[in-house]
Amino acid sequence: MSQKLKIAGWISVGALAGALTTVSLQTAARGSLAPLPLEELQQLAAVFGMVKSDYVEPVDERKLITDAISGMVASLDPHSQYFDKKSFKEFREGTSGRFVGVGIEIAQEEGLVKVVSPIEGSPAFRAGLQPGDLITKIDDVAVKGLTLSEAVKRMRGEPQTKVMLTIYRKDESRTFPVTITREEIKTVSVKGKVVEPGYGWIRLSQFQERTVDDFVRKVEELYKADPALRGLVLDLRNDPGGLLDAAVAISAAFLPEGVTVVSTNGQLPESKFVYKASPEFYQRRAGADPLKRLPAALKTVPLVVLVNEGSASASEIVAGALQDHKRATILGSQTFGKGSVQTVRPLGPDTGLKLTTARYYTPLGKSIQARGIVPDVLVDESEEGNVFAILRTREADLVKHLGNDKSPEAKDPLREKAREEAMRRAEEESRKPVAERAKMPEFGSDKDFQLKQALNQLKGRPVLISKTQVVEEKNAKKEN
Repeated sequence: MSQKLKIAGWISVGALAGALTTVSLQTAARGSLAPLPLEELQQLAAVFGMVKSDYVEPVDERKLITDAISGMVASLDPHSQYFDKKSFKEFREGTSGRFVGVGIEIAQEEGLVKVVSPIEGSPAFRAGLQPGDLITKIDDVAVKGLTLSEAVKRMRGEPQTKVMLTIYRKDESRTFPVTITREEIKTVSVKGKVVEPGYGWIRLSQFQERTVDDFVRKVEELYKADPALRGLVLDLRNDPGGLLDAAVAISAAFLPEGVTVVSTNGQLPESKFVYKASPEFYQRRAGADPLKRLPAALKTVPLVVLVNEGSASASEIVAGALQDHKRATILGSQTFGKGSVQTVRPLGPDTGLKLTTARYYTPLGKSIQARGIVPDVLVDESEEGNVFAILRTREADLVKHLGNDKSPEAKDPLREKAREEAMRRAEEESRKPVAERAKMPEFGSDKDFQLKQALNQLKGRPVLISKTQVVEEKNAKKEN
C-alpha cells in the first residue's frame, strides 16, 4: 500500500449518519492552519461569557462548548458531525457491523428522523419499519429539536431493553407507535442464491469490514451450486454505503486488474487520490488477497447491477465503476447521489470529528454528488410503475447538501410535476383499507419485478422499461 494511502487511512463513504453508520479513522491533521479570525473569536468568547453569567439559570460550560462545536460542524453539510464520548464509541463500532440498537439507517428531515433503510433481519425490519418513515418520538421525547446524534443515543441501549418509536408514515397519512426490543445487531451484509438454473443473485446490504470475505464465500457457494452460471445480478438496492476499501474490492472482483475504480479530490494533498482494482488499494491486513479465491469466470460472466434511490455512496462507486468500464448493465432507478467522502479524526482519546474532505469521481471523471448514477436501463420497482419512489429523499433534497462541481443544479419542472402526481396518488392510496394498499415484495423473491427484468436483460429478452421515472436530462447530456 502506498504511503499516500496509509496517510489517508480508512475512509468512509456511508450514506448517512445513523443507528448504524460505518466510517474510518484518520489521525493525520493538516500541517498548517490558516490565520484565525480574531474578531469573530472574541465575539464567541463574549457570547460564552454572557451566557455563563447572565442566563436565567446556571449552564454547563463544557456542554456550551460542545454544542458550539456541534453547531459549527453541522452547518457545513448533512454528513459532517462532531462526536462526543458515547457517539464516538458507537460510531467506531459500526465498522465491525456489531452494535446494540434497533437496526436502522437514518437521516434528518425537517427536524425529524427519517428512516433511510431498516437493516435486513433487525428488530426494526421485523417490526415493519419502512424507508421514508418519519420518527416523531423516541419513547416520550419529541424528536423535533434533537440532533441526529442525540436521536441515535436514545435508540441505542442495552440488549433486551425496549424503546417505543412513534412513526409517521407519509404515504398512509397515519401516525402509530412501534415498540422494539433492542438487540445486538450482527449485520449480514451479503446474501445470495441461484434464482434459476444458470443465473445467480447476490445482494449487498452495506459495505463493512466483513463484506469482502462474505462476498467471496457467497460467490464460491453460487459456483459450487451451479458451476455453469450464465449470468449474475448484483443487487445494491437500498445499500446506503460503508467502507471505501470494500467498495474498491467488490469492483475489483469484476474488473481487470489495475483499472481505475474511483478517484477523490479535496483540499488536502492526501485527498487527491486514484483507487485502482489492485490488492494494495483494498487489502487491510497482510496475507493472501481474498479475491484470489474467486472463480476466474467472475471477470467475464454477464452482469446486471440493480440500484434504486436508496443506493448511496459506496454502492454508487461500484455501480459507477462497472458502468464506466462497460462491465455491467446498470438497471433500476437513479441513485441517491452521495458523492462525498468523510474522514474521522480523533480529537482526543474519546471524541472525534467526522468531516467531509473530498468528492469522489467515477473512472470517466463524473461527479455523482447531488445527482447519482443514472441507470443504463430505467426500470420501475413494480409492474404498475415507480410513482411513489420519486417522493423518497435523495442527496439533492437534503438541506445544505454539497453541490456538484461538474454540472449546475437546477429545479427540473418535469420532476416537480412527477412529485405532485406522486403525492396525489399517495393520498389516494392512504384512503384505501390497509389490506388493499400496495406493498413492495421482498428483494430476491419470485415477486421481485426489478429482479425479473434484470434476468430478462441477461437472457436477451424484452425488458419492461420505466413508465414514470424522470431524470434531469440537462445534466445527463452534459456529462455523458
